[in-house]
Amino acid sequence: MEVRKARSHDEVTAALELREQIFCGEQGVSFEADQDGRDPEATHIVAVDGGAVIGTCRLLFRGEVARLGRLAVERERRGDGVAAAILREADRVATEAGAETIALHAQTYALALYRHAGYEERGSTFVEEGIEHVAMEKPLA
Repeated sequence: MEVRKARSHDEVTAALELREQIFCGEQGVSFEADQDGRDPEATHIVAVDGGAVIGTCRLLFRGEVARLGRLAVERERRGDGVAAAILREADRVATEAGAETIALHAQTYALALYRHAGYEERGSTFVEEGIEHVAMEKPLA
């Protein structure tokens, strides 16, 4: 498995299709909520295995803050360390781009993953698209 920035339009398209499968298909998130129009400005990180995109996330940059979102891993590959590897690469890419902090909205079922990666909760839980989340962030410096 290789985890890196997407290198082609086809890889970004595969990442968007994976997100649709997971967020819309599995979790019931509306297509419009997932495809919010910000993907063209985002840096897409992909986990590729055997030529197929099996995991993804995106980074959006605002000043010194990188906003991580849309982390998704194929159902069959969950628990294999794919998400943790994507988070490590996101840290590297964000740091390389000059970000000092990385922030995200974590689905509460995945809190352990983010805590293990060094994120800390900020505030109380809230609901987005019918799913409980909590804001989290961590310093990159």
